[in-house]
Amino acid sequence: MPPRLLAPLRLGLAAFRWLSTPATSGAGLDLRGIFPPLTTPFTAQAEVDYSRLEENLHRYATVPFRGFVVQGSSGECPYLTPQERLAVVSCVRQAVPRDKLLLAGSGCESTQGTIAMTVAMAEAGADAALVVTPCYYRGAMTSVALIHHYSQVADASPVPVVLYSVPANTGLELPLEAVLTLSQHPNIVGLKDSGGDITRLGLIVHKTRTEEFQVLVGSAGFLMAGYAIGACGGVCALANVLGAPLCQLERLCQEGRWQEAQALQLQLIEPNAAVTRKFGIPALKQAMEWFGYHGGPCRAPLRPLSEAQLEELRRDFSINGWL
Repeated sequence: MPPRLLAPLRLGLAAFRWLSTPATSGAGLDLRGIFPPLTTPFTAQAEVDYSRLEENLHRYATVPFRGFVVQGSSGECPYLTPQERLAVVSCVRQAVPRDKLLLAGSGCESTQGTIAMTVAMAEAGADAALVVTPCYYRGAMTSVALIHHYSQVADASPVPVVLYSVPANTGLELPLEAVLTLSQHPNIVGLKDSGGDITRLGLIVHKTRTEEFQVLVGSAGFLMAGYAIGACGGVCALANVLGAPLCQLERLCQEGRWQEAQALQLQLIEPNAAVTRKFGIPALKQAMEWFGYHGGPCRAPLRPLSEAQLEELRRDFSINGWL
């Protein structure tokens, strides 16, 4: 059953409250570490399986994650209703200790909708809002439009805001000039960048050094490179499967043990590619099953892997020593 605190009208009520909600300063929110962007388990009837989500979180308690991302891309958030999105956030908040940060994906296509969702997710227990770029009218999403959008959201948000650029899904990269301008907002604390352009990431780190702005790498495939140029952590889909090795890679980078870090990073590249750009969430959920977590089916229209894809996925893990 979904968490009890979320009534169907919760999001609607938040929409009426946001105008009077004062923004907080994001100063002091420490994003250093590894965050798995949690998947959403579903039943055979395609309903959210909250009990299996809680069981996954119980198993993750043994891994030294900094926290969790809820309702990011790996959580199939576009396929959940607003009420389900909030119920999942509430479920995770109730299941994990308060010292684990909870970043909730609150992005919607409109500024008004994003503000309402952000306020509601904060009320459901989110410590920060992860706000993806609106992209349906991507041709109109200029730097000016995006700066205005994010500034309005951050002004109204009762929790700190983390920018989220994921061009593989949105077809839109958050422009560098917009990131640099928004980094000066007191309630915008960082950026999750999944684009994979290390030069861009390094430039953002360099140009925001005078701000309290943190850069999170958005993929395990370039996590070591991200640490090398000054990123503070990673939000990595592969952490749903190989959480402990990714936390080990973080530790090796922090300790300057680069040769060991390189060896581990190389072992992670092919499995990471398999569960992201090659086969996507169905592969991520399948790999979770192999490692003792609840992955299960995706919601339609996402389809299960074919036998050939399943064989290739297994090979990508086994040839790197994980299976």
